[in-house]
Amino acid sequence: MNKVAKFGLGVASSLVLIAALSPLLASWDRVQSQDLVSRLDSPDRVHLMGRDQLGRDELARVMYGARVSMLVGLSVVTISSIVGVLIGAFSGYAGGWTDRIISGFLFNVFLSFPGILLAIAMVAFLGPSLKNLIVALSVIGWVGYARLMRAQVLKVREYDFVTAARALGASNVRILLKHILPNSIQPLIVQASLGMAGAILAEAGMSFLGLGVPEPIPSWGKMIDDSREFWFTAPHLFIFPGLMIALSVLSFNFIGDGLREKLDPKQQAR
Repeated sequence: MNKVAKFGLGVASSLVLIAALSPLLASWDRVQSQDLVSRLDSPDRVHLMGRDQLGRDELARVMYGARVSMLVGLSVVTISSIVGVLIGAFSGYAGGWTDRIISGFLFNVFLSFPGILLAIAMVAFLGPSLKNLIVALSVIGWVGYARLMRAQVLKVREYDFVTAARALGASNVRILLKHILPNSIQPLIVQASLGMAGAILAEAGMSFLGLGVPEPIPSWGKMIDDSREFWFTAPHLFIFPGLMIALSVLSFNFIGDGLREKLDPKQQAR
């Protein structure tokens, strides 16, 4: 893995660690505690990221915002990849009319709608909440995994070892689970790391529009939305959440590029 990917792995690991340990690093009372006298204070030795428009500690809110972003990213990637792998593998291995209906109709139906608009419509209909946000982003995210998995299965199922297993009388389930899936999973690892970055960015965008997690749970996108009136008087309100979004998305993209280079023999030779 190259140096850029290692840097991304280090940043992503730090963000996950901050998200997991945020209750120990900053109490929930510190997140909610308001001090209107000290509102919009600039960063100092006690409050390293300053205070927001209600006098709440910005550093504590950024830490808890990492929990939301990491939870949404991991949940969306897990759900989308599982659903996408199952549907894509079944479509590619079955072939024929089954593949035409799934890949030619079902995939195109979901791809015909702009993903973020479909997610906005779903959350607006279901109501803003963490669960509804994860469901909406998973609904628009599984198609990419399914298409990639279908393409891999269509290629691997023609290999000689699959033909040999079929000639020996192995069942379709055994061939799919023991021979095809293990040899098709590598590109999905890269897709998952890039999907993590996309899910974090989508969550921030939805929260910025008021369709993310409701108050009082902090979210990086919601924090940027709340800071719009104070961009010139208190720029630290949007600089730190924006920097966290940029770092998290960039780190997972670096990891995805590193994994692509590591898992692809052609990239290694180049």
